[in-house]
Parts: sequence; structure tokens; C-alpha cells
Amino acid sequence: MWDYPVTLEKDSDGSTLVNFPDVPAAHTFGADADEAMLRAVDALETALAAYVEDGKDLPAPSRPRRGQHTVHPTALVALKLGIFQAMRDEGVRKAELARRLGWHLPQVDRLLDLDHASRLDQIEAAIAALGRRLDVRMAG
Repeated sequence: MWDYPVTLEKDSDGSTLVNFPDVPAAHTFGADADEAMLRAVDALETALAAYVEDGKDLPAPSRPRRGQHTVHPTALVALKLGIFQAMRDEGVRKAELARRLGWHLPQVDRLLDLDHASRLDQIEAAIAALGRRLDVRMAG
């Protein structure tokens, strides 16, 4: 769902640059392509956190070109992004989600903090409170 295409290019010093066409603020580099791709997840999550903090719609990932590398956030961050976007789609503010869950507002703030290690039961409760369900699959 949050699988973003990236472009890789060699810099003049021999390092590899990673850019996200759909998320202009997300970019990083590494000594080689492997290191750059390892750093790309953090760059993507950091940039997407700014969208959440600013209350802006998340950029939709475009379809990757044939053979193009993609990067996606970690599972926990992807779930939090899904909750945030569902709130945006439904016009549900943080105070309303807190009311639906019987939580205090700081608990919702932590739930939407991409750096906070929220518990899965809290994630599931928020998803249900938004009228959604969690469908977990492992791809091979």
C-alpha cells in the first residue's frame, strides 16, 4: 500500500543517491546502492512523518516502472499511516478518535507518532473505531 518507487543515481564522488519521485522531501545516499537502499526506509519514514505532523494527505505512491526499485515503511509505521489516512478520508479528528476509543488525547497523539512503539492491540482498536479492519498477509 505504501510501496514507493525510487530512483538511484551515482553522485560525482561515487556514492549512490536515492530519491523518491512521489515524496520530494525524502532522499538519502550511501557508499553504494545497497547501503543507500538500507537508508531509504528511514528517509521515507522521516518525510512521511512530516505529512502526519502537518496534517496533510499522504502522497500516493505511483506505479513503479519495470525493474524500478521500491521502498516501503516498516509494518508498524505502515499501520499508523493507514490510520492517519483513514482519519483524513473520513474527516475524523484526533479528539473524535479519542472519544470513540475512550482514550485521552495524548494516547492518540502517541498512536500517530511514527517513532512511538504503539502496541498492536491499540492499533487494532483504532482501526476498528474508524470502521475498518486489519487484514494481515505475508507475501512470498
